[in-house]
Amino acid sequence: MSKPVKVAVLLAGCGHLDGAEVREAVLTLLALDQMGAAFQCIAPNAPQHHVVNHVTGEPMAGAQRNILEESSRIARVGQCLDLAQARVQDFDALIMPGGYGVAKNHCSFAFQGADADVRPDVAAFVRGFFEAQKPVGAICIAPALVALVLHQLNDGAGLTLGNDAGCASAMQQLGQQHHSTPSARDIVIDEAHKLVSTPAYMFDDARLSDVFTGIERCVAEVLKRVSTAGQTPQTLQSPAVG
Repeated sequence: MSKPVKVAVLLAGCGHLDGAEVREAVLTLLALDQMGAAFQCIAPNAPQHHVVNHVTGEPMAGAQRNILEESSRIARVGQCLDLAQARVQDFDALIMPGGYGVAKNHCSFAFQGADADVRPDVAAFVRGFFEAQKPVGAICIAPALVALVLHQLNDGAGLTLGNDAGCASAMQQLGQQHHSTPSARDIVIDEAHKLVSTPAYMFDDARLSDVFTGIERCVAEVLKRVSTAGQTPQTLQSPAVG
């Protein structure tokens, strides 16, 4: 009996201002499930950069939360793997939902732009998929994390962060080719790197249905690029875009 494709889903907490964007994370898991892929949520067992009150949008002085514990709110109890225990060889692909946690907890892009650092464990995990030539999907701000990791490898790829000029400039400084996209429904594919990106809530006013269309397309294209020997996603066709 053939085994399903298994995808690592790297989360950055829970809540778009200081962790993973919950809608993007859930829609990613939904798309993977609908396409017959198995998935494993993963997060570092480490403190968040800070905690933001999602009512006011302001940081909460003295508050502390753990990235793995918060990510487990999305993955469900006990179903989010500590990044320290995750091995690239156990997965066929990597997909990273966005949220400010990617740019605050996984790296410092939110504060330092092109001069940002990346958590060493996150960098090693993401780098491993590129080195193994396994497909990677990057949603919302996650392409910035990809850009930082590829820059460490003196490599460049084509990706999108929507149409934000500041982010595009930072990508260029990191040696990446930024492709401006008009909506959350769009994707950019870098075939040489098996990298698929979609802007999602880089468009703050995006409709939820458009975000799902972009994520669904991204997931489908990532799964298409998995070596299919002995593995059976249910459907690998990109959804039509109207």
